[in-house]
Amino acid sequence: MQTTYDLPLQSKRILLGLWLAASMFTAAALAAQPPEDFPKELVEFAPYAGNPIFGGTNRDTWDNTIRERGWIMREDGRYRMWYSGYNPNRCGNVLVGYAVSLDGLHWSRYSASPIYDKGCWTEDMQVVKQGGTYYMFAEGTHDPVPQVLAPEKGIRWRDRDNVPHLLTSKDGIHWQERGDLDVRDTNGRPIPKPYGTPAVFIKGPTWYLFYERGDGGIWLATSTDRKVWHDVSDQPVIALGPQPYDNHKMALNQVIEYQGKYYGYYHAMGRVDGRNGLWTTCVAMSPDLIHWKKYPKNPILANGRSSGILVNDGREYRLYTMHPDVWVYFPRHLK
Repeated sequence: MQTTYDLPLQSKRILLGLWLAASMFTAAALAAQPPEDFPKELVEFAPYAGNPIFGGTNRDTWDNTIRERGWIMREDGRYRMWYSGYNPNRCGNVLVGYAVSLDGLHWSRYSASPIYDKGCWTEDMQVVKQGGTYYMFAEGTHDPVPQVLAPEKGIRWRDRDNVPHLLTSKDGIHWQERGDLDVRDTNGRPIPKPYGTPAVFIKGPTWYLFYERGDGGIWLATSTDRKVWHDVSDQPVIALGPQPYDNHKMALNQVIEYQGKYYGYYHAMGRVDGRNGLWTTCVAMSPDLIHWKKYPKNPILANGRSSGILVNDGREYRLYTMHPDVWVYFPRHLK
């Protein structure tokens, strides 16, 4: 004979309560996890207690102030930084400086002078090394000439006419200008100005150039000779919005390859009720460098921390933001 047992009503209520609590805890835990396409080591970061780690001198030097994206590279056990500096009380020319560090936290300027001072404007740079040559992609030659007002009023900038350009170097310190980037649309016609914030990713013989047009989205062009770049589409590969955090402006800073996928780190600004927000740092993922999915929990950094890039320290990726000064963030799971 089979015997059945019926739990008392109070016991049933207790078990039901425990089951509901466990279900809610599991749901909350799952919701807190990064989506599968976005590993937590690439999207969850905590700020270093010693931030900021680098910035303008705040003295009467050419690099009184730094701005926009600089670049940090770890090479041969040391960290190298290229940055854009200017002095709002002088001519306002934005020039390239260089600093070094053993730990990526404590930096020394290489020189009291800029390492590149040709033209009036070189900023928003990326440095990649390929075949013994350093390539610097930057905004430059057709940016506005700044007009200095009274010292207490700083600088008034004319309307921008950005065009990215290329410089090369054998040591990362002495640079040669190689001219503006010739970017063509899908019909082979030069694209209209302005366009800027060049970010390059190299895959085999192909160089992928991500760039923005007036911060109105991110386009992609490719080249095998670095002389002419052809758009893969006349539409941006990463478009503005629809979420409010990036519905107004955006520009890509860097692409990395990680576990067979590509991750793009971009800065973005929203606009709500006619008012601009602050710049933020965001992430998108792609299986092929062309089709991109934004991280559902963007932005990963807010409050004006932007121009972010990842640097591998030999163990983990660190996230550096470089505008308006340099901060570093470590993977949150290490804390």
